[in-house]
Amino acid sequence: MFRTALRNVLAHKARLLMTAFAVLLGVTFITGSLAYGDSQQQAAVDRAAAGYDRIDLSVAPDSDPANGSPLATLDDRTAAALAKIDGVRAAAGRVDGFAAVADRKGNLLGTGDFRKGGNFAPNAEGTDPAYQFGAGTGPTRKDEIALDEASATKAGYRVGDTVRVGTGQGAASYKITGTFRTDASKLSPGGSLTLFANATAQRLFLRPGKYTEIEITAADGTDALALADRVDAALPDHTSAITGAQLAQLKARLAASDSGTMSQIMTGFAAVALFVATFLISNTFTMLVSRRTRELALLRAVGATREQVRRILLTEAVLVGVLASVAGIVAGAGVTSLLQKLFATPAAPAAPVVLTPTTLIVSVLVGTVLPVIAAWLPIRRAMAIPPVAALGAAEQSAPEPANSLRTRISVALTVAGTATAAIAALTGSADARTVIGIGAGLAMIGAIGLIPVLSRPFVTLLRPLLLRVNPVHGDLAARNTVRDPRRTGATAAALAIALALASGLSVLGASATQYMERATKESFTADFVVNSPGGANRLTPATAEPLKKLPGVTYSPLNQSTQYQLGGTSSVLTGVDPATIGKLLKYDIVSGSLDSLARGQIAVADFKAEQTGWKVGQTLPLERNGKKGEVTVGAVYRADEQNDLMPSITAPDSLVARYDSAPSTNAILVSPEGGASARADVVRALGDNPALAVLDKDTIAAEDTSGIADQLNIFYALLSMALVIAALGIANTLAMSVLERGKEIGTLRAIGLDRVGVTRMIRLEALLVGLLGAAVGTVMGVFLGWAMGRTLQANVAGFELVLPWGRLALGIALAVTGALLASLWPARRAARVDIPAATAAQ
Repeated sequence: MFRTALRNVLAHKARLLMTAFAVLLGVTFITGSLAYGDSQQQAAVDRAAAGYDRIDLSVAPDSDPANGSPLATLDDRTAAALAKIDGVRAAAGRVDGFAAVADRKGNLLGTGDFRKGGNFAPNAEGTDPAYQFGAGTGPTRKDEIALDEASATKAGYRVGDTVRVGTGQGAASYKITGTFRTDASKLSPGGSLTLFANATAQRLFLRPGKYTEIEITAADGTDALALADRVDAALPDHTSAITGAQLAQLKARLAASDSGTMSQIMTGFAAVALFVATFLISNTFTMLVSRRTRELALLRAVGATREQVRRILLTEAVLVGVLASVAGIVAGAGVTSLLQKLFATPAAPAAPVVLTPTTLIVSVLVGTVLPVIAAWLPIRRAMAIPPVAALGAAEQSAPEPANSLRTRISVALTVAGTATAAIAALTGSADARTVIGIGAGLAMIGAIGLIPVLSRPFVTLLRPLLLRVNPVHGDLAARNTVRDPRRTGATAAALAIALALASGLSVLGASATQYMERATKESFTADFVVNSPGGANRLTPATAEPLKKLPGVTYSPLNQSTQYQLGGTSSVLTGVDPATIGKLLKYDIVSGSLDSLARGQIAVADFKAEQTGWKVGQTLPLERNGKKGEVTVGAVYRADEQNDLMPSITAPDSLVARYDSAPSTNAILVSPEGGASARADVVRALGDNPALAVLDKDTIAAEDTSGIADQLNIFYALLSMALVIAALGIANTLAMSVLERGKEIGTLRAIGLDRVGVTRMIRLEALLVGLLGAAVGTVMGVFLGWAMGRTLQANVAGFELVLPWGRLALGIALAVTGALLASLWPARRAARVDIPAATAAQ
């Protein structure tokens, strides 16, 4: 049986290649999806753990479990005492914080939160082992800095240049004394690092004489663990020491946990790939077995049993699966490398491809087991045909009855799934999203099962248009498309799945983008918002003080203060200037008056009032860190819980200052006398500080929505691979169909249909299949986007569903274009059919 299976595989090379190609595509996408997630996770772990081999011990204060703040402080005296311990060669105090440096055009160096500042801590030899200087030396004066080599090269700075550096304490000009290299523990990929003199860094980032951490270098021959025990014994309370190896492991675990989301997303796309590939592989094997019905019947007629024939076919499936799996794994590694390059960023550069044993095992199992499963049903059907009947039939067709069991089950799944998702979306229950997901999944499975039944009316609907474009070729294409509805349905289903997910994401993405743009632009009436680049809160109430210099300016910082117990509820208060806030933020008052802020009262967002039962005029107990008092609710206003700019509780800044001496300023709202055209005046008043971003409404809206666009682009790129699989599935199906219909095509050529006509007929068939899959997929995707959007409407005020007609049309156009491109090779093969050979008696 094995020799017979091997001879059959090698005897039909075209059939072998097309069958293997179907398996290869599925394995490629699954391997690529899983390997990309593993590669990203391993790269994140490697980046997080890099550089800590340089550190023997790290001493740092313990953190308060309640709020994460340090429970102790480290100072010069602690560092000096640690340096005297037996086995310690050096103890370098470290300080770090945020520091922004702009290039000559004013663009910030580094990315997001990776704009760091630190201290140059020279040892007795005047060097700092954490930094290797390629030019110049480390800073020693208060007006000097050193800059990492990559940032200096990018900005065109050299030793001796004067640059402007911004920190949380303002901006100042510094002279560059040197450029350096360092490891990833100090400088993240894509970031920037500015070194200050030790005293300057302490003043800017902490307090004079204080350190965030002390790095200990052990003397030669000293064991780090043994040294850790001696250091621990000398440390003050709430302070601990950890070895560099242990610190690397800790950072690696945190990075692995943070990158787990990407692995889950990639696993989801791998599941989609498996689902899409199943249709492709099943369709290919169905056509393969159908084409070989007479061959199999002949084997049985000469004495082979059903079980022997079944073994031959299953052995062929395993052989093809193993070969295609190996090729698919290699191709999947290539796809992973391509994805790494496409999605690489300065903060997350392309990393080596990681193929874990799990990925390899899953890929091989999918590549071997799936073909066997896909071949089982068509084999079972073929074995049910009597040999005499199979030998006498030129072709075996399997039309899909309109009232078959499969059709009835598909209708039931579609109706039940649609109803479940719609009811959950309209009622907005707590677990609505889970219910919608289940309902949408059932509806999608049902719709896919109905595609064979839908193919006939769909083609009938388009047939008049085809006949108008080309009567002969259009009629032939329409007839060929509905000849085997199951085949057409399975081919279109893969395309429908990919387009359904893409369309659903488009609906959600467009709706979220419109909501965020409208919420951002309508929530405040100020001309500008001042905040910190990268989204971190590094402003203080004092940051806004220089704005007083501007004539006719209206401004108010949003001073956020946490850890309040207000009316027995954990709350966050945002302090504002009562005299100006009404001109800068749009408060839609439900009850009470915003003027109550000037009387020391608070204003509460409607969602917060609804959650707590607070009302205007109600006096509430207020407590923070042991300080107690009372406050009255003076107003309730409409607000969206998802809007970061609109506070949940607005309080006069005098009230916040009474309970919190150092609130975190989220942003500063500014309206200068010159309006939106006076941005330069605001920048100058704030000291031309690179650490401060002065943004207008359009820029803020663009920043708020850029994250959505970036995520959508990643998802689109991944789904486009599923679309490629679906398009290649069309090519595979058409190619198999051309082989199967060789005699028919030869007859058409013999009676006058030229090569151009044959090519046009095959392309029109591909067009019909592409349109069918695109239509079903778009409808399913819009429904899925609507259902998921409804759950957001229930919780997000002002969220409205938007149909992105342009994106939907683009998706359909890409699907149709992919189908037409997929038809090029099968059409060319059909046009080159040898007429005498094709029409010869079989």
